[in-house]
Amino acid sequence: MGAAWAAVGLGVLAVAAFAPFGLWPLAPLSLAGLFLLWREARARRAAWIGFLYGLGFMGAGVSWVLVSIAQFGGVGPVLAAIATLGFVALLALFPALSGALAAVVPPRLRMPLGAPAAWTLGEALRGGVLTGFPWLSLGYSQSDGPLAGLAPVLGVAGIGWLLAVVGGLLAHAWARRRVWPLVPAGALLAAGLPLQRLEWTRPAGPPLEVALVQPSIPQVLKWKPEQLAPTLAKYRERTLANLDADLVIWPETAVPRFRYRVQRRFLGPLAARARARGSALVIGIPILDPEHLRYYNAALVPTPEGPGEVYAKRHLVPFGEYLPLEPWLGGLFAFLHVPMGEFAAGDSREPPLLHAAGRVLGVSICYEDAFSREVLQALPRAEVLVNLSNDAWFGDSLAPPQHLQIARLRALETGRPLLRATNSGISALIGHHGRILASAGLFEDRVVRGRVQPRQGLTPYAVTGPWPAWGLALGLWAGAAWRRKGRG
Repeated sequence: MGAAWAAVGLGVLAVAAFAPFGLWPLAPLSLAGLFLLWREARARRAAWIGFLYGLGFMGAGVSWVLVSIAQFGGVGPVLAAIATLGFVALLALFPALSGALAAVVPPRLRMPLGAPAAWTLGEALRGGVLTGFPWLSLGYSQSDGPLAGLAPVLGVAGIGWLLAVVGGLLAHAWARRRVWPLVPAGALLAAGLPLQRLEWTRPAGPPLEVALVQPSIPQVLKWKPEQLAPTLAKYRERTLANLDADLVIWPETAVPRFRYRVQRRFLGPLAARARARGSALVIGIPILDPEHLRYYNAALVPTPEGPGEVYAKRHLVPFGEYLPLEPWLGGLFAFLHVPMGEFAAGDSREPPLLHAAGRVLGVSICYEDAFSREVLQALPRAEVLVNLSNDAWFGDSLAPPQHLQIARLRALETGRPLLRATNSGISALIGHHGRILASAGLFEDRVVRGRVQPRQGLTPYAVTGPWPAWGLALGLWAGAAWRRKGRG
């Protein structure tokens, strides 16, 4: 029983390594404790310990799912808690799998090699299975940590693996009462420091003056028909006051109506005013495809002449923007009253690019920026990354600062500035080194202004993606497991 509570507690502790707490050393320390619990455990017990760790980690780390379902799902607190617990339990299966994989490795190799590799493989699977949920991958904790400089080389996946190795070395030092493992652990943590100011990409043209509109419209009002006129008036006012900027960006589904219903009287005239001042707009808006009767969560560059260039969101949120296995589960999840619950996915064969203000923009919507491989598809053409989001679904929870931290790592990995426009916060201009240049607070009604430098070129990670880190983890785990088989 003591090990069970310890596993849950260690999982909860790991959440403090991420934003908004930023206590990054707790990431490897938490894993060190988990690996010690796995030290002599057989597969079933190691999987159970991993599952309990996952319950603590995800239960505390993504507790904001409860806020979203309870406040906006149209269900009571009991059903919201059940749905959240089910989601957390599903995510906890991946640390459980990591525990089972670690148990295959001989105990003497488990902590320094097998357990870190198994953890990394579990994270890789969590980011891809059932459309993936890479939120709280261990590498994100390093946005302000010493390994941040390795993001352009190894990405979040590689940083997470190194943190797991550090955790394994700490656990090995504790279990063996040896000091020497602390030396390579310290060397690994210091490896990124010399790279933090290294320039992997180069400037592309003059700086870009940007205005990010954060209107802070309450989510409970946003989709009400009577709110449309005040919403459009607010965006129009904020935009006209900032047309001295090269680029004005609105958040995800900023216009709560289909494009065709607001093009002639609203978008067209506003785009004409922007063009006359030498400015361009990027807005979030639903798009209807009348031929196939589908609609999309989209980013639009409006023009006075009519429909402009569009990016349609490709990676939809399960149970938020579409229902997985709808023929079988539609009735089960019909009680979730989500106003955007039937979006279609955009064409994944097209690169996520838009052209505005004479620049090439790599675009993502909502949590698409959590999938680094999808963001990389905009390179090398994209000079600036843009993310439109609406974290108002999650209230004053851990989700907005966690999402901002994810965006910072995307900027670091790609060597590109990232412009993040959200409905209620946290909107931010992020430099190509992952530093926040300007931002608006949560639920603050304001326009974030600033200047960013577009960039071109590829970081090493932009060329390789996460595959080297995943491949190395798989190779180390397989080699360590083979040693056990060979001795058997």
